[in-house]
Formats: sequence, structure tokens, C-alpha cells
Amino acid sequence: MKILILGAGRVGSSLAEMLVSDDKSDVTVVDTHTEALDNLQERFDLRTVAGTATSIDVLRDAGIEDVDMMVAVTADDEVNLVACKIAFKVFNVPQRIARTRSMQWLNNSELLTEDGFAVDKIISPETSVTETIKRLIQIPEALQVTEFANGIVTMLTVIAHRGGLLVSHPISDLRDHLPTVDCRIVSVYRNGIALLPDATTNIEVGDEVFVLVATENVSQVLRELRQIDRPVRKVMIAGGGNVGVRVAHSISESLTLKIIDHNKIRCEKISNVLGSKALVIYGDATDEALLTEENVADIDMFVALTNDDENNIMSALLAKRLGAKRVMSLINRKAYAELVEGGNIDITITPSHATVGELLKYIRRGDIEAVHSLKRGAAEALEIIVHGDRTTSKVVGRMVEQIKMPKGSFLGAIVREVDGENLALMAHHDLIINNNDHLIVFVSNRKIISDIEKMFTVSARFF
Repeated sequence: MKILILGAGRVGSSLAEMLVSDDKSDVTVVDTHTEALDNLQERFDLRTVAGTATSIDVLRDAGIEDVDMMVAVTADDEVNLVACKIAFKVFNVPQRIARTRSMQWLNNSELLTEDGFAVDKIISPETSVTETIKRLIQIPEALQVTEFANGIVTMLTVIAHRGGLLVSHPISDLRDHLPTVDCRIVSVYRNGIALLPDATTNIEVGDEVFVLVATENVSQVLRELRQIDRPVRKVMIAGGGNVGVRVAHSISESLTLKIIDHNKIRCEKISNVLGSKALVIYGDATDEALLTEENVADIDMFVALTNDDENNIMSALLAKRLGAKRVMSLINRKAYAELVEGGNIDITITPSHATVGELLKYIRRGDIEAVHSLKRGAAEALEIIVHGDRTTSKVVGRMVEQIKMPKGSFLGAIVREVDGENLALMAHHDLIINNNDHLIVFVSNRKIISDIEKMFTVSARFF
């Protein structure tokens, strides 16, 4: 597949890295910043072109006439949209994806049709990050919460703590502890290394556990892996930018909320927008005296969402030291996030990986409903819809135990429509896969993604 990426920022670079590592895509990246392009070319086997994303000559030089897909992820909404229009009108590019920050484009989809900007798919990093943060506030014990099949199934990423009922016990004990709840542990990372879990695998303190469960049973499964925190009732947000305000909007109806921002004019705007739903504070979130004065010790969740990684790290660490129960930090740099998560900062969020997951579902082969980037891009969870029958599919009509999954992957759950209702079924050995089932697959080794795609792609005879 030939893919043209417009924009070498964090999202564009992360997407290029993943596609190149898959070793199945011919990638070209366009940007005006030659330093960013040089850095990409030094690290990866791809082509770069310096220039503006809306220049017909630059796009032609980048080989747009031969690409299968163009992904416009520059920092400018208008540039991304115009580039899609040019790609459609001038070069007839088959698939065009644009990233936008402003909600106006999401709220006016008629502007994105072929008569408008000709965008096939639109992605919004702020929306993705807002939903991620909201779920983590609702389930504060988890490092990551991802949903599949419109929320029917949830994958939890949890650090096993002393006091969890399953800790220091084999996975097989789950059935004894939860006789009425079905779930599947699909991966265990110990000291950064992925284990292939089976019934005899012991869960140890500090293990990073990935577990699939019907969403309605999340709290029961959490108790097996760690002591349940008290529900989040008081939240303090550092940073009143787009993400901070969106998060505030999404939680303000049910929680007590404070927002700190260093820009006085922005504070006034936020106060006018949120009204009595939040207390807006003008000040520096790294100011110890301010946090103490605002009773940060009584806060259940402190969320650092400024545009500065260092400020987010420092304010989260300070809030934790001053008594905040849990702290979450938005960190753009992958190395920073990996360095601090799991220590004094409970949860880190890397926006580019939330966005890349959205992009990958349009790039992966087969009928892919969702892709979630995990472990900062090192792993993935896919929701795949299977089609066909026993003669045209390698999985349909077979029991789970008959399906030879590539090493490094795990079939964890199945969502199946029965009498008009979607049911979550854990992928036990004797369950038979049906046509149109949604399969939830965990992949700890991204190099086998192409093998996964081949396995779940229906034979040409099906058509």
C-alpha cells in the first residue's frame, strides 16, 4: 500500500513509524520543516519531501498520483482539508483522511462530502484524548481503558497491586473467585516483557495485566487485581486549553471540578463557558503554595493537561507529593511518558497514540472495526469482523482451539448478535466462530500484524 502522510509532527511521525515497522507500506512524508523530515529519514526506511501540503507541485513530487491513501495530519485544520480537496479533485486519490482540531468540522459533516472538502474520514485528536481521560477518571484503578463493539466489551490495563485477590495466584483461580463473571487475561507484561498467559501463569505484584471483560463486570474484575480506590468525586485540572475544557465539559455534571490556568483572559472565557459547574483559578499549577491553598490534598484525581510536557510532569508530581490521591499527566514525548508512568505519576497519556489507533483501522486490511494502540505503540488490540464459512475463511466454523493464532497474538473475546442483541462471549477453547462475529484480538508483537490480517481476510471465493 502506498501512503502519503502530510505532516511530520507527533501524529504523522508516529503513524509513519508504525507503518514502516509493519514492513508492508510504501510511505512518503511531506512537511515544511526539513529538520523533522531529516530525523524521520535517518530513523526509518521512507521517503520525505519538503514543502507545503497544499502545493500541487509538492504533492506531485511526493508521488500523490500513485498513492492508495493520503493522510493529512498537519497542525492546521484548513491545510488538511484543502489538501484532501486537491487530492480528490486533481489527483483522484482513492482514500483521503484529515485530522482536525476544531469541532466545527465534526458538527458540519456536509462540508466534508465530495462537493465540499472531499474527506472520507475525519479524526479528532482532542476528542480521542478527551474520551480516554473521561474513562480513566471513571475507572481510576486502570492505566488504560479501551472499549470494543460500541462499549459491549472493555479491555483494562491494570498494574497488579498487593492486596488484589488474584495476586500471587494462578490465572485459573479467576473462575473460583468470579464464578458468575467471564473474563480473559490476554497478556501479562512482567519487567517490560510480554508473557503468553495460560491457566498456570501466576499474577505477581507489579505485573501489567491486560484483561477483557463485558463492560458491566469491570468493577468485579478490578477487585481481583488490586484494591478498589474510592470513586472519583473531586477533580483538579491543570490547563484550560482545548483538551482541558473538553474534559471539564464531559465530567462537570457529576463531579466537583477545579481548573487552573496561567492565562487570565482564558480563565475568564472558561468561567463564562462553564459557569457554576467549575471553579476556575488563575495561577501556575506548579506553584506549591497555590495547590496547597486550593486543598489539592482533598483531590481524588489531579489531571495535568497543559501544552508543556515538563509542566505537566512537575505539576502532577507536586500534586501527588501534596496529597492528591491519583495523578494523571498528558505527555507528548514517548520517552518521558515511559520514564514516569507507574512511579509517582499514576497514569500518562500520549495523544499521538490515541490518534494513531483511529488511523490504523482505515489502513489495516480486512474488515477492521477498531484498532487501539497499546504500550505506546508496541502492542495493538483489534476488533475484527469475520465473514464467510468454513471453506472461505480460516476461522469461521471452527472452534477457538482449532485456530492457530500467530505467536504473539491472543484471541480474547467475541461479540455476537443473538436475537437482535449483542452479547460478549469470552473466547474459550470450545466456542465456534460464526459469520459476522466481532473478534477481539490482542497483539503483543506488531511484526505479525500482516499475518493476523491474512488469517482474518475472507477468501476470494466468498464473493
